[in-house]
Amino acid sequence: MSQTKYLIVGSSHAGLSALEAIRIQDQEGSVVLLTQEKYLPYSPTILPYVVSGLVDAKEAFLRDEEALNRYGIEFKRDAKVVRVEPETRTVKLQTGESIEYEKLLLATGARPVLPPISGLEDVPYHVLRTLDDAVGLHSAAQKSKSAIVLGGGLIGMHAAENLAKRGREVTVVEAMPHVLPGYFDAEAADLVQRVFSENGIKILTGRAVTQAGASHGSCQVSLESGEELSADLLMVATGVKSNMDYLTESGIDADEGILVDETMRTSAEGIWAAGDVAQAQSFFGDGRRVNAILPNAVEQGRIVGMDMVGDPAVKPFPGGLPMNTYHFMGHNAFSVGMSQVPESDEGYEVDQVSLLDSMQYQKLIFKQGRLVGASGINTNMDPGIMLQLIGRKVDLKEVKAQFVTSPVDTGRILMSRLWR
Repeated sequence: MSQTKYLIVGSSHAGLSALEAIRIQDQEGSVVLLTQEKYLPYSPTILPYVVSGLVDAKEAFLRDEEALNRYGIEFKRDAKVVRVEPETRTVKLQTGESIEYEKLLLATGARPVLPPISGLEDVPYHVLRTLDDAVGLHSAAQKSKSAIVLGGGLIGMHAAENLAKRGREVTVVEAMPHVLPGYFDAEAADLVQRVFSENGIKILTGRAVTQAGASHGSCQVSLESGEELSADLLMVATGVKSNMDYLTESGIDADEGILVDETMRTSAEGIWAAGDVAQAQSFFGDGRRVNAILPNAVEQGRIVGMDMVGDPAVKPFPGGLPMNTYHFMGHNAFSVGMSQVPESDEGYEVDQVSLLDSMQYQKLIFKQGRLVGASGINTNMDPGIMLQLIGRKVDLKEVKAQFVTSPVDTGRILMSRLWR
């Protein structure tokens, strides 16, 4: 059995961020970094570009061997954790190896969720979560003329665009009333959908798939509406869930993800969790949520690393605040904080501007004079500044009218004052 002071399970953004924070304070403590894959650390955000061929798989890595060696760590590939034993401070790998740790970070990310569609398991479908998935989808796309994408979230829409750019006939099927439901309201989503349609991608919303099958080299899906679709390639992008099967019998508290406190500590002594597997307090105070975005993973990983080494400068996690930027077909979109006003709550004010002919959309949501949500398509608003204004809970009552009229300039003035 091998031993280490710090054991980090997962080598993407959360794991690397924790590693860097540890090494700032502790240059000598032994660190083992595990990945269940055969690759160097990489970012899932690059995968759609591997599918399209814009990025070669060899260029997708966040760190090379030399960079990892400079950290003075042991990096282990093909090291899938199958069991965590908090009472003995030990993890067991699929290979049979055991590793004893003093402090453990679980940053195992998420994996695709398959919808309950009859016959789907017997169809040669594709998902997009790992580098192997991207390479496989890239290869399959080269042999295909048409594709069906199940799911109109960011992963599905990215994949649909990249498949279409390769000349494939693409149909997106989304069960919700509009695409990108987790990021934009119906009006903004309609603009995105219009661009996709103008570029030859068929979008079917409000459609549930009831059956899937395959014959003669093609895939077929049946919709609840009675429609039948057929294509050479089928991709499933209907969501993900936290990857935490290894927690069975560990006693670590978990729900949709591993439950953590304000410094990302789990219910087990000496164990932290961060990134897509962690269920932390929401910024808006509505319970603990899994907020699976890159900035969140980086911030949580940094907090974990600082807390592991006992850095007195560590600050509690302020709560998961949704933020996404989305580039599609030559257009830019973003969403920060709330994208829609909760139906049951009062006291919200919404300022919304839509210029359909010029493909511009802007929406600002306020509560008690503070910005709680901002989204836009082809606007010059800075998502980073909107994030800061929301995250710092800046009172905008006195400048609200000015901010609504000119959010860019007013936002910059406000931030320049806050950063002094």
